[in-house]
Amino acid sequence: NPVATESLSFSPPAISRSETRPSARKMLRLSSKSLAANLSALRRLQSYTPHRELHSRNKKAMEFIAKGWNALKEVDRVIDYCELNDHRLIPHLRTAKENFELALEADNSNTHARYWLSKLHMKYHVPGACKAIGAALLVEAAEMGDPDAQYDLGCHLRVENDWVQSDQQAFFYLEKAVDQLHPGALYLLGAVYLTGDCVKKDVASAIWCFHRASEKGHAGAAIAYGSLLLRGEQVPEAITRLQVKRGTPGRRAKTKESSSTDPVELAKQQFEAAANAGCDLGLKWLQRLEEAEERLLAETTSPEAVATA
Repeated sequence: NPVATESLSFSPPAISRSETRPSARKMLRLSSKSLAANLSALRRLQSYTPHRELHSRNKKAMEFIAKGWNALKEVDRVIDYCELNDHRLIPHLRTAKENFELALEADNSNTHARYWLSKLHMKYHVPGACKAIGAALLVEAAEMGDPDAQYDLGCHLRVENDWVQSDQQAFFYLEKAVDQLHPGALYLLGAVYLTGDCVKKDVASAIWCFHRASEKGHAGAAIAYGSLLLRGEQVPEAITRLQVKRGTPGRRAKTKESSSTDPVELAKQQFEAAANAGCDLGLKWLQRLEEAEERLLAETTSPEAVATA
């Protein structure tokens, strides 16, 4: 049947070429969007710096360290008036331990967090304390370059034990701390040079160490420095050169002259610095100097001395 055949025939609708492919304007719009997205991603990549992320982690860690240090400071304030394992100290010790651990989680390379956490494990009766963990953290912090950890480790290694030969290791870590001008390490190394313990005796090096530690505010080093000057030891040339280099031209000549001709006055300055730092021994040395000056003045103004002159 022709009519039936015609009704069964099917032809697809005609599709224009413009409908089979996107228009040039649409393609341009898509390419501009992808270009803008790529430029935005490139800007974000350029603005990203690992130093900024490291600074952010370090800042967060230092915030935790400050909180832990404040809690530990509160413990140190009252620990002399109670038992070491007093239950009233436990909350502060836990707070300190948690914050130091959080600081390490925030920045695993932070040496201050390692040092304070090691000190907490080794010195305080905090719940969960372990001296082995504290020693491991202390060694890690010292190897990572923390001067406080290097000084503490050097002090721990200076033990009188026939089975442990650790004097050279202690000296190694003390020298590392001295390189960073740690006042306690400077004082201890000066004492080592002065006594000749495990090193060759060198009074000039001892005086240099005491001088630099005194500049950092170490009262014991100031006392040792002043007493060596009163004993007649000469100020090393390295110290006078350093003082002349630091001052103004007018002060340079005055500093050079005073340091070379008046060791008593320089010793008095050291004792005054120690006294201002709260050291009673500095006050006693100042009192002895005043008594010696008064005695010398009385001897020079006595009638017998005047008649002899």
